[in-house]
Amino acid sequence: MSGAVEHRLTEAGLLLPLASHALGAYLPAVRVGDLVFTSGQLPLVDGTLLATGIVGIDVDPDFAKTCAERCALNALRAASSVCDLDDIVRVVKLTGFVACAPGFITQPGVVDGASAVMTVAFGDAGRHAREAIGVAALPLGSPVEVSVIMQVRG
Repeated sequence: MSGAVEHRLTEAGLLLPLASHALGAYLPAVRVGDLVFTSGQLPLVDGTLLATGIVGIDVDPDFAKTCAERCALNALRAASSVCDLDDIVRVVKLTGFVACAPGFITQPGVVDGASAVMTVAFGDAGRHAREAIGVAALPLGSPVEVSVIMQVRG
């Protein structure tokens, strides 16, 4: 089923991935009342990471931004397992983790890739509060991980 959100993404050259399975003992997304919380999403394409390693050493920051974009698309797909994406009225908060070396200070630029996806998908309602956090390592050696909190209509 393709709705307005998927149409806007497609028009921008962004395709929602097929649903994927959790990599552990958790759910990809949970809905509580009018909020949807996604689990941390990695830049997986057909079960394979787009890149592995440390941003600024093994992974170019521009490519890490592309990875963050993929994380956001995966988060939207996860959210679609518990709600209709067209019922999302606001992206409340996006948290991005960037695996990076000490001294790397451009985490916000990397996480901008994920933020841009939300703005394409939801327009002004996709603008959100955000954290861009540098960490030593992420699951499976991923360079980026993103989670999102969204408000859903009724």
